[in-house]
Amino acid sequence: MKSRETLLRLKRFQVDEKRRRVAQIEMMIADFHRMASDLDREIQSEEARAGITDPGHFAYPTYAKAALGRRDNLRQSADNLQGQLDEAKAELQEAFEDMKKVEILEDRERATERAAEAARDQATMDAIGLRSRA
Repeated sequence: MKSRETLLRLKRFQVDEKRRRVAQIEMMIADFHRMASDLDREIQSEEARAGITDPGHFAYPTYAKAALGRRDNLRQSADNLQGQLDEAKAELQEAFEDMKKVEILEDRERATERAAEAARDQATMDAIGLRSRA
């Protein structure tokens, strides 16, 4: 019984760890998208200030060109993290299924113990009833 409780605690801990990892990756992806959007606004502002929107133009603002590179890197990083997120979600699903299996076994074991205890109680009551009639 104790080993199953320990196993159940371990499985719950693993599920919690997987949930934290998924949440952390989702937060990183959201941060990268937010930073890329901020850079988009800065690029548009710099292009408007210079009056040049073609990055190939010789007078295109240096800051805007650098911001374009950073924005593209952030988007690429977010795309790479999406693959990690998919893996983490699959691991979470697997860990959750493992935990549920252990919980089901625990519930079955408890139900069996309750039934055995109820049978013992009933046998005791029957014995008391038979003694009082005799």
